[in-house]
Amino acid sequence: MQRLILNSFVVFSSILFSGMAQAGDRPNILLVMADDLGWSDIGSYGGEIDTPRLDELAARGTLFTDFHASVSCSPTRAMLMSGNDNHIAGLGTMSEMLVDNQRGQPGYEGYLNDRVAALPEILQSAGYNTYMAGKWHLGHSEDRLPFTRGFDTTLTMLVGGASHWADRLGILPEDDPAKYASNGQFLETLPADFYSSRSYADFLINSIRANRNDGNPFFGYLAFTAPHDPVHVPEPWMSKYDGWYDEGYDVLKARRWTAAKNLGLIPDEAPLPGPQPLTTPWEDLQLYERQTEARGMEVYAGMIDAMDYHYGRVIDFLEDIGELENTIIVFLSDNGSNPFYSVDYPGADDPEFIAQFDHSYENLGHPGSNYAYGPGFAAASSGALGLYKQTVGEGGIRVPLIIAGPGISKDQTTGAFAYVWDILPTLLA
Repeated sequence: MQRLILNSFVVFSSILFSGMAQAGDRPNILLVMADDLGWSDIGSYGGEIDTPRLDELAARGTLFTDFHASVSCSPTRAMLMSGNDNHIAGLGTMSEMLVDNQRGQPGYEGYLNDRVAALPEILQSAGYNTYMAGKWHLGHSEDRLPFTRGFDTTLTMLVGGASHWADRLGILPEDDPAKYASNGQFLETLPADFYSSRSYADFLINSIRANRNDGNPFFGYLAFTAPHDPVHVPEPWMSKYDGWYDEGYDVLKARRWTAAKNLGLIPDEAPLPGPQPLTTPWEDLQLYERQTEARGMEVYAGMIDAMDYHYGRVIDFLEDIGELENTIIVFLSDNGSNPFYSVDYPGADDPEFIAQFDHSYENLGHPGSNYAYGPGFAAASSGALGLYKQTVGEGGIRVPLIIAGPGISKDQTTGAFAYVWDILPTLLA
C-alpha cells in the first residue's frame, strides 16, 4: 500500500507542478470541498448547471477526469486531512455506520485519530495561518473538534448533514439538532440569516482578512455542505431552474454523457450506462412523482449554482487583496451523488422526527423541508458514469478535481489516475 501511495503521489505531483521552483513566496492554499457533488454536476465536466467560477478555475489550472475518493464523506475527509488510508486515520467507515465487530478496533474509532498528523497541524507548525469553514464530520466530542487539530479559527458543522438554514434541523434523529462549533466551542444557535454556502464563505473571507498583514501564508479549508441534502437554496437560485428537468433523469443522464464526450472527458466509444439500480424509469412514474422529482433537481441545481457564486466571492476577495496569484486552489467532491431519499436514513421514518418538517411540495427547498433528490437524478448527476455514492461504481468514487495556482499547468485536462490521499503530500511538496 505504501508503494502504491508513493507512486501515485509522484505521478500526481509531476503532472501538476510544472514550474513550482519559479514560484516566489510560499503559496497560500485554498482547499474547497463540495459535499455529494456528482461527477458531471459542473459545467467543465459536462453539466448544464451554471458554474462559471469553477469553470474559470478549470481554465486557469488542471482538470482531472480520473480522480477517486471513498464511497462516503468522512472516510474521504480522513484521507484528505491525513494523507493516509482511512482505515489508518480512524474512519474505516462513517461513525454512523459502525457495527459491533468494528467498534473499538484500531482504524474504526469514528474520528480522525491521533495516529496521523492532520494537514492543518502540519501547516500550522510551518507558520501558516489556518482557517476552516464548513463540514468537519471527523469527530463530534470537544477534544475532537477541528480547532484541536490545527485550525486557528473555525466555523464548522460537525455532523454528516443538516439543514442549510439557521434552524439546525438534522437529517438523522441522533444528530438533531445538528452540532456546530466555532473556535472550540459548541454553538447553541446560528445567526438568523444563516445559509450554509454564504455563511461559510463569509467566515473564511473574514478570517483571512483579520490576519492578512502579518506576513504569514494561509491555509483555508472551505468545506461546503452543498449540495448535500436536504436540498435548500434561497432566491434567485430557488426559481432559476424552473422547468429545466421536466423531461426527467434518463434524458438528463444521456445529455451529460454526450456532453462529456464532446468535451473529450470520456472516450468516444464509452457506452451510456444502462438502467441504474433503485431507479424507476421516468415514464413509469405518476405525474405528481415526476413533478416532485423534477422540483428536487431544480433546487439541487440552484444549490450548486449558489455554491459556485459564493466560492467566486472568495476568489474575488483574494484578487482584491493581491493574494490570488500566490494561492494554490484545490476543488473536489468527497464522493459521488447521493441516491437516497431522506426517509431512507436510519431512524428518519420515526413519526416524531418527521413531524417537525413540512414535506409539502410547495415548501420543497425552503426552511423546514427535508428532501433528498433520490436515485434517479443521482444517476443523472453521475453523467457518463454508473452508480453513485455508497457504491464502488465509478459514479460513487470517481469525482471532480480541479487544481490551479502558481506553477500549475493551465487549461489542461488529464486522465491520469489520482486518489484523495495524494493531495496532502502534493501540497506539502
